[in-house]
Amino acid sequence: MCVTHQEKHNRLISPKKTKTQREKEREMATTTTEATKTSSTNGEDQKQSQNLRHQEVGHKSLLQSDDLYQYILETSVYPREPESMKELREVTAKHPWNIMTTSADEGQFLNMLIKLVNAKNTMEIGVYTGYSLLATALALPEDGKILAMDVNRENYELGLPIIEKAGVAHKIDFREGPALPVLDEIVADEKNHGTYDFIFVDADKDNYINYHKRLIDLVKIGGVIGYDNTLWNGSVVAPPDAPMRKYVRYYRDFVLELNKALAADPRIEICMLPVGDGITICRRIS
Repeated sequence: MCVTHQEKHNRLISPKKTKTQREKEREMATTTTEATKTSSTNGEDQKQSQNLRHQEVGHKSLLQSDDLYQYILETSVYPREPESMKELREVTAKHPWNIMTTSADEGQFLNMLIKLVNAKNTMEIGVYTGYSLLATALALPEDGKILAMDVNRENYELGLPIIEKAGVAHKIDFREGPALPVLDEIVADEKNHGTYDFIFVDADKDNYINYHKRLIDLVKIGGVIGYDNTLWNGSVVAPPDAPMRKYVRYYRDFVLELNKALAADPRIEICMLPVGDGITICRRIS
């Protein structure tokens, strides 16, 4: 179907969705890889086989060597991982939607980043079982705050006992439901503008641009917004007809559109990092 530029623009800025977020979560967690096209040479077959093995290991690292990724985890991440985060990671690994969790190396990165920027008032859009939320809460000072939003309280409550045992639940204000109405309410009060030190977004990719339009007013100058999954399984460089999972193909154009928008936004400095599934760090400068 031919889509005009204006129609495409409207589709991107409108919060209207064709599926509920829970349906998207189930699709993302349960969809299997589409059949790959037959290669013409043995070399291509071997390369395709290696890529599929890497894809199905269960982690979201973009490194082409599983051994190298394991080296990073065992050398740098796991020895320093707080016991509560390890416990929550292991609990989440048993959940049928575990592909949605933040990777352990990204959790470590977020924890350090929050300390580096001395964040105190923070926000997280997309919580799942709370691994990245716990990483944030542990990094914040005792009086730090996190406004956490997710459409599924049941998943959050899976990790809540661990968060409570870690002694950081008092820092979290969890809101169940879509984030956009909450953001609109917050943005409407100008007293909230420029009051957030750090914001992490790992939610519905088709609303990332809608989130950015609102979050840029809420984060302070010098504050940081982190957008997760901005390399989207590596699909951002794949040809349109490349074999990919249905949920990857569905969100791919939205991720590409976000990346273009962030690169062109003069209000921020950006740094795109191949941590986890790709994370883009945005520092507001005006």
